[in-house]
Amino acid sequence: MTLTRSARVAVVAIALALTATACGGGDKTSASDNASKGKLTIGIKFDQPGLGQRNPDRSYSGFDVEVAKYVAGKLGVPASGITFKESPSAQRETLIQNGQVDLVVATYSITDARKQKVDLAGPYFIAGQSLLVKSSNTDITGPESLKGGKKLCSVTGSTPAQKVKEKYASDVQLQEFDTYSACVDALRNGSIDAVTTDDIILAGYAAQYPGQLKVVGKPFSTERYGIGLKKGDTALRTKVNDAIEAMISDGTWKAKFEETVGKSGYALPDAPKVDRY
Repeated sequence: MTLTRSARVAVVAIALALTATACGGGDKTSASDNASKGKLTIGIKFDQPGLGQRNPDRSYSGFDVEVAKYVAGKLGVPASGITFKESPSAQRETLIQNGQVDLVVATYSITDARKQKVDLAGPYFIAGQSLLVKSSNTDITGPESLKGGKKLCSVTGSTPAQKVKEKYASDVQLQEFDTYSACVDALRNGSIDAVTTDDIILAGYAAQYPGQLKVVGKPFSTERYGIGLKKGDTALRTKVNDAIEAMISDGTWKAKFEETVGKSGYALPDAPKVDRY
């Protein structure tokens, strides 16, 4: 059968539309629209003890998870309406921009560079960069002691390792993996000398392997954790900020911290003040 020219054009148009849909093209439903339907997809880490972790029974636990549930609840979404999606550091902006997640609550430091791509509500927590080493290690006591070609691991798409290289130890050997859990595995088997990221993350791993790992030195940066959302959604950012402030003021923030991160021995810091930019 021979198609007319108009029929061929119609077939091509349909094919292109289907291709665009398959590739993620077309309009995306907004986070606010999803929330109005009682559903949200929220990006978290799956491998950070005490913060964001997927458990063997496929449940989720940690402080970030509790923050996500509270904020979702204030947006009208019950815990049963949340779909948690793994959000590795290097993929967080892309997941938000492509509409694959509505929010990201994943130890996501607020930076000017990131605010060029996405909006960030918060902060809901303030941490500081530190180092994780084997418990038997006596050589590494802080970033300055990494000189001499020590092997340092962090995660692709994060800034901690580069910060150490630029400010403290120019000859440090950087190794970047997709996840901090991979860095911790390399530390435990002796492939690297130290892992660097925020102290609250490292405390969770030290608690996961008692007697094997320890956090050393004083924090040497300020990391303000925000909740990522699509750029330009000012109304949603305001609602998320309102939720964070409510969580702090009604005592839930402190209670959930003590239930999760507090078990590692990490001391409760002062509650942060939310930015209203």
